[in-house]
Order: sequence, then C-alpha cells, then structure tokens
Amino acid sequence: MAAKRITRRWLFNSFGIILIIVIATVIGVSAAVRSFYYNAVQQYVLSRADAISTQLGNLAADRTADFSSQVRRLVEDFEYRSKMELMALDADGNIIITSSGFEPGGKLDMPDYQAALNSSDGIGIEVDFLGNEKVLAVTSLSNTPGENLSAMRYVVSLTRVDEQIVTVILLVTLLGICVLLFVIFSSSYFINSIIIPIDEVGRTAQQIAQGDFDVRLEPRNDDEIGDLCQAINNMAEELANSEKVKNDFISSVSHELRTPLTAIRGWGETIMSSQEMSPETVRKGMHVIMNEAERLSSMVEDLLDFSRMQSGRLNLEMQKLDIIAELSDAVLMYTQRAMQENKTLIYEEPQDFAVVMGDKNRLRQVFVNILDNALKYSDSGADVTVAATIGSGSVTVSVADTGVGISPEDLPKVKGRFYKGKTNRRGSGIGLAVADEIVQMHGGHLEIESQKDVGTTVLVTLPLCK
Repeated sequence: MAAKRITRRWLFNSFGIILIIVIATVIGVSAAVRSFYYNAVQQYVLSRADAISTQLGNLAADRTADFSSQVRRLVEDFEYRSKMELMALDADGNIIITSSGFEPGGKLDMPDYQAALNSSDGIGIEVDFLGNEKVLAVTSLSNTPGENLSAMRYVVSLTRVDEQIVTVILLVTLLGICVLLFVIFSSSYFINSIIIPIDEVGRTAQQIAQGDFDVRLEPRNDDEIGDLCQAINNMAEELANSEKVKNDFISSVSHELRTPLTAIRGWGETIMSSQEMSPETVRKGMHVIMNEAERLSSMVEDLLDFSRMQSGRLNLEMQKLDIIAELSDAVLMYTQRAMQENKTLIYEEPQDFAVVMGDKNRLRQVFVNILDNALKYSDSGADVTVAATIGSGSVTVSVADTGVGISPEDLPKVKGRFYKGKTNRRGSGIGLAVADEIVQMHGGHLEIESQKDVGTTVLVTLPLCK
C-alpha cells in the first residue's frame, strides 16, 4: 500500500510534470524544425526568383532579340527544373509555358498569384496541394512593361521536405521517449530505495506494536532512512527496557504489598484465635498491624500520586511557607525510626526562615521519601545527615547517608519511573520519581550524588520568595 501511494504520488507529480515538459519540448522542436525547413525552401526559391527577375529585366532591355522567344528559352532551359517547376504567366493569369513542357489548358487556381497581385512587393507565397502532393508555390510579378508577361511562378514539391521533417520529429520523439524511460528507470530505483526500507520499517513497527521488542532493522544507507531505522531500533530498545522495568516494578510492588498484608493477616489471626494472649503481646501485635497498615497507606498514596503525575492531575495548593519548618517536621517523624534501627539521624535546624511558595504537604512528602530511602538503604550503625543551606535566591536541602550507595550505571536512571536499581532492599521504585516531579513543579531541581558502598547525597534546591 505504501508503494502504491508513493508511486501514484510520483506519477501524478514528478513524472507527470516531466512528461508534460517532454511533450511540450517535442511539439516545440517539431514546430521549429518545420519552420526551419519551410523557410529554407522558401528562401531558396526566392533566391532563384530574384535571379530570374534580373535576367528578365536584361532581356526586356535588349531590343535586338525577340522577348517572347527569349522567355520561352529561359523557361525551357531552366537549370533547376529537376528541383522545381518554372511557369510563365500572361497578363490574364494564364500559364503560357512551363519548364516541364506541360502547358495546362484553362486557368488554374493559383492563390499565390492572387497574393502577389495584392502584395506591395509583388511576391506571393502559398503552401498548396496539387492533387495529393503538397507544394510550395511562389509567384513573382514581372517588371517588363509592354510585354505579354505578367509573372513567373515557381512550384517546388514539399514531399521530401516533409519526409525529412518527419524523420527529425521521429528522432526527437525517440529521444524524448529515451529521456522518459531513463527517468522511469532512475526514479524507480530511487523510489524502491525508499519504499523497500519503509515497508521494512512498517513491518518492524507492527511487530513492535504487537510486543516483539527484540526485532531490529538493519540500516543500509547513511541517510534519513538509515536515521529512521536507527531511531526505530532505539525506540524498540527503550520499549524493551521500559517493559522490563515495568515488569520488575509490578513484581516489586506485588511483593511490597504482600509483605505487610501477610504481617497484618498473621497478627490479626493470632490475636483473634488466641484466648489467653497477654496485653503486652496484643499491644505488640497491634503495633505491627498499625505500622504495616501505615506502610501500605504510604505505598498506595505513592502509587496514586504517580498515577496523577502521569495523567497530569497532580495539583498543588500553593502558599507561602517556611521550608525549614516542613523539613524539621519530616526529620522529627523519622527520628524514632532511626533510633529503633540503630542509625544516627543528624540534623541541626537553621535559625533563619526560608520562605518559599509551595504546597506544604507535597514538599513534606518529598522530604519523607528522601529520608525513608536514606534509612532504608543504610545498614545498622550508619549516619544520615540532614542540612539546609540558605542562599541569596534559593534554599538547598541535602540528605546524605553512608549506606550502600548507587552504582554508576544505575545513577542516571534512579529518578525514572518504575526504576528500582539492582538491590534487594524493599521499595516500589516510584518514590524518587514522584519527589523529582513535585520539586520540578515548584520550580526547583533534585540532584543525586552517590558512590557504590560509600553513600548517597540527595540535594533539593527550591527558589525563595522574592
């Protein structure tokens, strides 16, 4: 179908224009050749007419000879009689003698003679037919007063001239056909060089659309088609990576949801089935259930935020707020957890205010996600340091841990959606993606610096209110 559409468009556009140009050229050349040959014959006849007119003038001036006899001898001995016929006409327009010796009876229809009588120079030229033969007839009025000679008429056949013209036209037409054939051949090669790769791109794109992300195109030329093939290959590779990341994400989220649900269900069944459980054990079980429920709620909220972010429905309720206060609240939320996990959360609250325009809940969510990751990816005994630096036009919050760090190949991808990295630590892989989107919606930026087995530092920079 693509081949048909492109070929049809080429036929109607490029080839159609070339065809019109070739036809117009053939017609123009044919008209020029015909005009050239007919003009050449006409000039040839006129040159002979001028010579005969000069001779007639000389004969009329010679009174010693009989003018009529001299004219008859001039016509009968006409040296070009093999190429044209010469006729002498009397004052009534009748033919009195011809170079062929044929003297027709009666008066012939001679439009060239009438034209000569009506012309200012005494010359009449007409293309006429004698029977089935096309001829050029030229009549030159005689300037011999007192003599019974009105004009000299020259008739030359155009049969051979027309044959020559037809030969030239056929050659020009053949040349035009050769040009068209060359255009068709070269264009067909060019069109095929486009159509075949496009067909392959179409088939490959269809396979990719059906879920086959391993198919690849072979770029044959270093041109736009080759660039398109490379782009399709890159797209297939990115889709394959996205599919893998998505599958890993689904698997990870499923595991993350199953773990707290298992704990909640287990403790719930234990509390319900036990008749003699101590209050301390019940409190412990309820504590686990509440923590796991809170964990589930946080994960579901992250998923909802991510869904809103993807659909463009993540709205912010902007107001002026002190970002230091929101950071301090988030640190306070994780202080107890850090102590329980034998980790040190170091934070020295700045004394100055840092007023920004933002959504307090969303910004607190950013800090919560970053602190949660810092503690999650740190081992027992590790330090997590939180600091805020207020500049002239922005405030920068840094959260640095001494945890497992991020490998160089994972570092550029950790802010991407679904990406979790090569680690067995729990997590959905969307927390940083949501945090990065929220920070960008506030006009700031989130940066991550990390070294494998050394630690990670997350920097959040937000503009201050002017």
